[in-house]
Parts: sequence; structure tokens; C-alpha cells
Amino acid sequence: MNVLIKSAVIIDSKSNFHNTTQDILIENGKISKIAKTIKNPNKYDLVKLENLHVSQGWFDSSVCFGEPGFEDRETIENGMRTAAKSGFTTVALQPNTQPITDTNSAIVFTKTKTRKPFVNAITIGALTNKSEGIGLAELFDMHTAGASAFYDYKKPISNPNLLKVALQYTNSFNGLVCSFPQDHKIAGLGVMNENITSTSLGLKGNPNLAESLQVARDLFILEYTEGKLHIPTISTAESVQLIRNAKQKKLDVTCSVAIHNLFFTDEVLTGFDTRFKVNPPLRTQNDIKVLIEAVKDGTIDFVTSDHNPITVEDKKVEFDLAKDGTIGLESAFGALNTLFTTKKTISLLTKGKERFGLTTNKTINEGELAELSLFNPDKEYTFSKDHILSKSSNSIFLDQKLKGKAYGIIANNIKTL
Repeated sequence: MNVLIKSAVIIDSKSNFHNTTQDILIENGKISKIAKTIKNPNKYDLVKLENLHVSQGWFDSSVCFGEPGFEDRETIENGMRTAAKSGFTTVALQPNTQPITDTNSAIVFTKTKTRKPFVNAITIGALTNKSEGIGLAELFDMHTAGASAFYDYKKPISNPNLLKVALQYTNSFNGLVCSFPQDHKIAGLGVMNENITSTSLGLKGNPNLAESLQVARDLFILEYTEGKLHIPTISTAESVQLIRNAKQKKLDVTCSVAIHNLFFTDEVLTGFDTRFKVNPPLRTQNDIKVLIEAVKDGTIDFVTSDHNPITVEDKKVEFDLAKDGTIGLESAFGALNTLFTTKKTISLLTKGKERFGLTTNKTINEGELAELSLFNPDKEYTFSKDHILSKSSNSIFLDQKLKGKAYGIIANNIKTL
């Protein structure tokens, strides 16, 4: 692939051209020249877009595509296309398929299906057999097949000894264990945050305690085992403080937050709109304030869209019966860029690969392979169904005013613009 990008603002603190407007010449998938003006005698494809900015390729640490088993929600092929059009060059795929991704052969299947020419896919294996929380899955076999982490997606590890053994066992091959932060006995049948809003709506509440209790337990076990733990999608102020303390102790722990938990409070549920039914649930304004500060100071390591397509049949039902989840790849950049500066947004979107076993992002310098996300950070718009690329349309961000639009990516010798 040979491409000439014209007049692009480069956002990459590791680049010699950071915060400057440059032409970028890409030949055979590699950046061959960066300069103020580059001529095009060979008539390469021109990329010239409004207010064009480029950065290192973006990464999302929690994405569901459904296949195999739930192709009615999303297919791998369309999911990868959606990720690319949304500016992501790498995504981590969750194991909540049918069958569950809990064996060597299941990892091989997913990696074979995602061997696409543009978006890189990290495969996460289930931590326990069938994600049932009873016995550990084939962790080492999945590791040798290419699994980057182990996680029973959205399912708490109820047995503390199981988590202890998992952290000790994965130490032998530097494996990453993920633990969903929720005590299911405390959460019970809660369908939203336990608060005055849940009381007024007559909906069962899921209290902050259900999350902070599990996080505290997991961190005690982590300290005992000296393992490697990732806590995905925290949502409470208490969790932030617990993880901040653990990091001060130098424990090997990271955490993430879903973008929608930075954007919405539980008050949006007054209309019983099931698009807002997510897990962990939307919390309070105070939780959001603490979470945003934790993102800014680095206590929260990275953000995720927590992209989870759900069919209309599973969403357009009574609130208690509706499945949790929202799609988020398409709105991720615009939502983050609405909350944070563009510099911080790009920093958040380019973090996390190393934690999941990949090398660092390729910098925007001459001689580097091109792995670029292209975007307009100033585009203001209302997110609508026209912006949805996923097979399912359960977007929590419908009708929200966002700032920032992804154009697509140039990666793996392919451009998707």
C-alpha cells in the first residue's frame, strides 16, 4: 500500500513531529518520509481530510463480537470492520461466545477468524471451565495458543481460593488474570445502582458495596500470591481508593473503566430505557467525579468502550428482563474527547497493549511501520443510528452530543477510510 497523507496534525509524544502539521508518505506499509510538503510524482492515493489528525493506533481492552454462537448479535467480520472505522487498530476479544472460549482449540479458532489484514485482535480466554466459576480452564494450553489474558466476562469469581490458585498458577508463565469486581451475593438481583433513584423507580439496587467488597478481597489475595491482576470496568469511588492504595504498595494491579460509566449517572434510568442497563451499573455524580480524577492521575490505567452488542429481542423487554450491555466502539472517541482534552483522550486510547502482552505502539517516525488512527477532534455532532456500524444497535450514546469523529485507520498495509 502506497499512500500520501496531506496536512495532518501528528499527536504522538514519542514522535519527532509531535504537535506539528506534516505530510506523511507511506510506501509498502512503512512511513518513508515525513515533511511539511511532500510531492506526489508517483500518484499515490491521497488522504486529505478536514482538520485531519493522526496518532498511534488505538486499543480497546474489552470488546465482544458474539461469534461463534451469537452471530445474530455480531460477526467477527463486521465487528472488525466496525473497530477499524471507529479508529481502533487493536481490540481484545472477550470469551463470552458459545461455546465459551476456554480451550486451546477455541483460542486457535478465534485467532484464525481474526487474522484480518487491518485490525489486530488479542484473544482473551475464559478463566474457568465454561466460565462457570468451578474449576480452572486450560490456562497454560490457551497461553501457548496465544491467549493474552484470562477472564470470565462479567462473572465474579465467587470462590476466593480459585482466584488464589489462578494467580499462583499463572505466575509460572507471566499470565494476566482478570477478575470482575462484583460480589454477586451482595449485588443479588440488582438491576441498577442502589440509590434514591432505584427506590423511586421501584427497581432492585446493586450497591457500591458489592463492588468495593470484591475489589478489597481480590487485592488481599493478590498481595498474598504476588500475582498479576487486572480489574476491569470499575465504577465506584471506593474501588478507586482501594486500587490507589494497592498501587502504593507496588502490587502488580491494573484497572479500567467503561467510558459510559464516566458519562452517565443512574438518573438517566427514570425513563426505564434499557439502553442504559449495563453492568457494572451507572452510578452517581460523585462516583463519576472520582473516576474521572482517577483517570487523570493514572490510578485508572485505561478506558474501554466495553463494546457488547445485544439483539433488539434482548433489549426491548421489561427492564428487569433486559440483558446488560451497550455497543461503544463507534462512540468511544467522541465521548472521551467530550470529557477530556484531545491529548489526554489519545493517551487513553493508546494505552494498555503492553499489559496484554503486545509490544508498544509503533511511533509516527520515518522508518516505522504505519499503524495510525485518523480523526477530527473538533467535529461536533449528535450521535445517531446513522453512526452505528455494528450489527446490533444497543448504543447508550444515541442522541448524545459528542465532540470528535474517527475517520478510520491505516495499519497492516491497508487503509479503511
